[in-house]
Amino acid sequence: MIISVCANLNEIFDQGRNFKWIKPCKCPRCGSVRLWGHGFVLAYFDGFSQGLLLRRFRCADCNCIIRMKPGGYFPRFRAGIAKIRTCLCLRLLTGNWCKDLSRSRQRHWLAALKRRSIAFFSVREQLTDAFDRLMRMNQIPVSRAI
Repeated sequence: MIISVCANLNEIFDQGRNFKWIKPCKCPRCGSVRLWGHGFVLAYFDGFSQGLLLRRFRCADCNCIIRMKPGGYFPRFRAGIAKIRTCLCLRLLTGNWCKDLSRSRQRHWLAALKRRSIAFFSVREQLTDAFDRLMRMNQIPVSRAI
């Protein structure tokens, strides 16, 4: 399970294991307050040459593993939500790809957005509007899973 927290990536990078992560007050799955530290996991983000150490906790009652992740990122995505939306808007408005990210990643995002837009709304609507609507529905607009 991933919990988004307010954290600065640069501080996490600089401080590594010494970064002060805020421990969740209870388990999001079962509500237990018995959470234990469960080490760190490497996660990769755009703009960093190496992985950042993200804190994990484990619930002693239901064995749920909770991973802390800075807010503004979809689960399993290296690029921030705002960057993904900006790249897609640039492509849809001008026909150009963002220069600082690979085209193949951006093509995957666009194809996934088109597919999810059709799957959820059954009619083709403006893709930027579909992105925002899917976000309001707590969906990941650029996920390949339907």
